[in-house]
Amino acid sequence: MFGAAGHTGRFIVAELLRRGFSPVAIGRDARKLAAAGFPSGVATRTGSVDDAASLDRALMGANAVINCAGPFMDTADAVAAAAVRARIHYLDVSAEQASAQSVFDRFGDGAREAGVVFIPAIGFYGGFADLLATAAIGDWGGADEIRVGIALDSWHPTEGTRITGRRNTAQRMVIEGGKLVPMEQPAPQSMWEFAEPFGRQDVSEVPFSEVPVIARHLNVTRLRTYLNDAPLRDLRDSSTPPPVAVDERGRSAQTFLVDVIVRKGGEERRASAQGRDIYAFTAPLVVEAVERVLDGRVRGSGAVAPGEIFHAENFLRTLAREHLTLEIREEEVVSENPLIAKRRRYERRSVAERVRSVLPALSFTVDEG
Repeated sequence: MFGAAGHTGRFIVAELLRRGFSPVAIGRDARKLAAAGFPSGVATRTGSVDDAASLDRALMGANAVINCAGPFMDTADAVAAAAVRARIHYLDVSAEQASAQSVFDRFGDGAREAGVVFIPAIGFYGGFADLLATAAIGDWGGADEIRVGIALDSWHPTEGTRITGRRNTAQRMVIEGGKLVPMEQPAPQSMWEFAEPFGRQDVSEVPFSEVPVIARHLNVTRLRTYLNDAPLRDLRDSSTPPPVAVDERGRSAQTFLVDVIVRKGGEERRASAQGRDIYAFTAPLVVEAVERVLDGRVRGSGAVAPGEIFHAENFLRTLAREHLTLEIREEEVVSENPLIAKRRRYERRSVAERVRSVLPALSFTVDEG
């Protein structure tokens, strides 16, 4: 775990321990590592992106490295290069488009030659939307349009988030005509009808790392991402305090909803997920990924998107057992008259859920991988 002493890093270390892993907490500052209060069984090592040899020593004996030290434009290339040298898997939780694209472009061949998996941006912003979009697309293979709507009831940013915001001045990209192009300026405004408790929200176009991640493997003509305006006001207010723990896991009271709508011709599919605390949720998301990588539940090697290498719907439904409320559904146009158009909704259920609905008393197991 590189960046283990940070806010998100501590959640990830706790999740690794909960699942029976032996994490090694790596940081640039030995004092911060000591002050993080890790359990006695967690080894700590120092390593710096400015000192390749220190990273090599820090990664000795590891099977994989999770990088959660932002800004990732400053750390991703160095840690990914060390992972190639060590021939181990690499994952990060970057929301930054440029760093995710750099991992794809610079380290794909090296990771493939080493027989390892590199997954950038497997965090709340980025990989989560990619998994939802991939699950929604299902057997379509591609889409005319993907729209991602993100609703937060508030956003109390960590210091790392604020530092990244100041550093990340790169032009944001979207997909138009099947190609990555700069986002229109000023950022387009719109409105989104979220499920309760959010309801109708004013939103602004704010693309994150899901754009290069989705572009990596999904055939989509147009991609747009929107964030509701309330958390943006929190983020832009320098007096907004950092998150405060309100439960025994250390989670804040923040809630989120991510809504992904996929359109192909006149049909739409939607995948929606609700949960709690975007920083805390990143921990089970990235640890589920590393667990699947290490036990071989992946397709291929190299630098890949989450939806490309995992069974997306199964991955999400696994998280839904404890961390999410998940719904995946299709909408069929019943009337072509736009004045009286109606849609018939079908919830897509897993194999296990469909069998249980007709055979509730039967004891069985289903392998959905």
